[in-house]
Amino acid sequence: MRATYLPLAAPWIGEREKQLVMETLESGWITTGPKAQEFARRIADLAGARHGVAVNSATGALHVALAALGIQPGDEVITSAYTFVACVNVIEHVGAVPVLVDVEPDTLCIDPLAIERALTPRTRAIMPVDYAGHPCELDRIMGLAAGRGIPVVEDAAHALGAMDRGRPIGSIATVTAFSFYATKNLTMGEGGAAVTNDAALAERMSLLSLHGMNRDAWKRYTDTGSWYYEVVAPGFKYNLSDVLATIGLAQLERFEGFQRRRAELVARYHEGLADLAEVRLPGARPGVTHAWHLFPIALELERLTCDRARFVQELRAENIGTSVHFIPIHYHPHFRESLPYHEGDFPVAEHAYWRAVTLPLFPRMSDRDVDDVCAAVRKVAAHFRR
Repeated sequence: MRATYLPLAAPWIGEREKQLVMETLESGWITTGPKAQEFARRIADLAGARHGVAVNSATGALHVALAALGIQPGDEVITSAYTFVACVNVIEHVGAVPVLVDVEPDTLCIDPLAIERALTPRTRAIMPVDYAGHPCELDRIMGLAAGRGIPVVEDAAHALGAMDRGRPIGSIATVTAFSFYATKNLTMGEGGAAVTNDAALAERMSLLSLHGMNRDAWKRYTDTGSWYYEVVAPGFKYNLSDVLATIGLAQLERFEGFQRRRAELVARYHEGLADLAEVRLPGARPGVTHAWHLFPIALELERLTCDRARFVQELRAENIGTSVHFIPIHYHPHFRESLPYHEGDFPVAEHAYWRAVTLPLFPRMSDRDVDDVCAAVRKVAAHFRR
């Protein structure tokens, strides 16, 4: 057993982040301003998009995207049954109807065939989710959407830095949302961004992200600004501060290294667990560059005498932190009441959920950390082997 607890994820904040934050604090400008604007541009460049809007979270990015696209009460938005609740929350926030569909068994990304079956004359948007950092089948999804004039709002909270056939995630969908939460591949504690190739849509999202005001604080209170502003739409309070954006700018300097290290750790996991029959490891389809935000294994319960809860409990006893990604949407109490779905409606998502265990993955991990996780997984699997 490890002597110390290994968490599921941990941020890597270095001296550069501290230096840039102090410079921003000492500048006298700490709310939304030039650093947030620079960060939005840099994220758009990384994602291969023409425009970026920095916001407080990926949830905020998804919300302003739907609002800017004019999604209204009664409209239907198709999304994954196997995702974090933010997707469905924002659909409900704009008054639209969430239409859940099942996922593909190999990637756990939304199934394009299921999307096609769910399309109706009321469908107004599709919201695919890049599960764990693996891109969805975007060409197929965009093809379904294009013929019907339906926008695609991609939840890429896990997928900054991922590629699909050589194209950065963020360059393909109508709007793509990224997360910079504490556990994400690039972190600032809390933060998000929406990127798009549509200038008018970017301007509308930016407007809605700050009360619907046509001038932000930087445009009102600097020496070249004017105090006057008008509210031209009922917006939200989703803007990103310069303090947090500064952390993101420092993280961008190391992002390629972070991603390389994640890939190295994943390769070591595969070396350490590939021959273990009691677990199934995640992979990547040909032509895809996986962002590896998560490393979710699937327990082969038919080969074990324990359930997932006991397996996780035993890993915790070995000082290994884990989680489960995700609880299917229709299992949550609120959505059991608000949505017309029942257990058994999404067999792939449900099958995945009961077997899912996410193992630690973050760039600060050492090779020894991975070896400790592999040893613990092997120990627990051997103990409960049929």
